[in-house]
Amino acid sequence: MSAYLTLIRPPNTIMIGLAVIIGEVIAIAPKLPGIQAALFGFLTASLMMAGTMVANDVYDIEIDRVNSPQRPLPSGIVKSREAIILAAVLSAAAIGFSAFLGLWTFLIAVLALALMVYYNTRGKKTGLIGNAVVSFNVALPFFYGGLAVNSIRPLLFIFSVVAFLANFGREIAKGIADVKGDSIRQVRTLAVIRGPRSAALASSGLFVAAVLLSFLPPFLENVSRLYFPPVIAADIGFLYSAYRLVSNQSSENVRAVKGHVLVWMLLGLVGFLLGGAALL
Repeated sequence: MSAYLTLIRPPNTIMIGLAVIIGEVIAIAPKLPGIQAALFGFLTASLMMAGTMVANDVYDIEIDRVNSPQRPLPSGIVKSREAIILAAVLSAAAIGFSAFLGLWTFLIAVLALALMVYYNTRGKKTGLIGNAVVSFNVALPFFYGGLAVNSIRPLLFIFSVVAFLANFGREIAKGIADVKGDSIRQVRTLAVIRGPRSAALASSGLFVAAVLLSFLPPFLENVSRLYFPPVIAADIGFLYSAYRLVSNQSSENVRAVKGHVLVWMLLGLVGFLLGGAALL
């Protein structure tokens, strides 16, 4: 069970499911989404993420033999065939739940799945394009949440862009830690092509851009004052992570930064929720 949980990465899958619910809440505030919309929206995003995470590990098994040999697939704890079946079941379930919410949510879910299949089979080797594809899917849940409740607000687009920039920076940073295995498989990450320091500078620049954009919502829509404490805390965290990346590109430091960035993104989610829905 522990090995399968490692494959699906619960923190990532839960966060992206929560992002859909937050998108729904923001979209129809001061009302609250119905239980069905919230549950099916959460399951669509979280199961989709879980399935694509497992599929990603299947395609990355040779890279992980170098970068992370302790992971379930390269270590042999989980067989590739079992992982493929798990990825297919999770993805099919996600598409099924999206269909219960309507035609547009179904089509968006199919698009998201298609993009992740492209990423796993071809897009990852393109480097920045692949990073952008993953980040687009991470930013999509806010918009998806609006579609699930038939309401789109400008805040959803702003929060989506902030999430895109933050995750784009994290994806580029991941390439620094994985540069050895990526070089063997000819994955053209920025760290492989331009070197770890250039990748660290690019990643840090995206974090800073996300921080700057986080101050835009109050100028476009009314947001609660509760928006600011968690978002400012997240912004400070992103700036700290940017500093750490620029000052030290060792694999150990980059992996630590990757984990920290997930915490900053979670704080940002809390701020988005409080800012867009605390007027309830």
